[in-house]
Amino acid sequence: MLQASDIMTTEVITTTPETPVTAVAALLDKHRISGVPVVDKEDWVVGVITQSDLVARARDLELPPTISLFDLRLVLETPGHFKKRLEKMLGTTVADVMTKDPITVYPETPVSKIADLMAKKKAHTIPVMEGDKLVGVIGKIDLIRAQAQQEPKG
Repeated sequence: MLQASDIMTTEVITTTPETPVTAVAALLDKHRISGVPVVDKEDWVVGVITQSDLVARARDLELPPTISLFDLRLVLETPGHFKKRLEKMLGTTVADVMTKDPITVYPETPVSKIADLMAKKKAHTIPVMEGDKLVGVIGKIDLIRAQAQQEPKG
């Protein structure tokens, strides 16, 4: 049975919470990856930022739905929801848009469990931890490659 250690990328590209979102977007594009772990000054994994987080940020740049009634414009959104969207919209660093407390796995975690986690939790990038140390990362493409290699040829 395949494990995380069999399919993970060991040369992990990381970013920090202080990194500008634009720099992370360029990093993901340059390396053609869907996400990266976010580490603090002590190299602790504090989050993950993915293409989905960046797309959600771009989506949130839209104005809230409104209705016009004569000269009055009414916002059709609760103040709390609007405030959350506004805070995320104005965020310009990784810390503002990353997924905090990401799902992590161990090197011996079965690939089937990782696939299940990705599907159920809608996770795109999963850090692989050995104790407190980041030793790898698994993206959806790693699972696809593993599946392709396991398929009988012909």
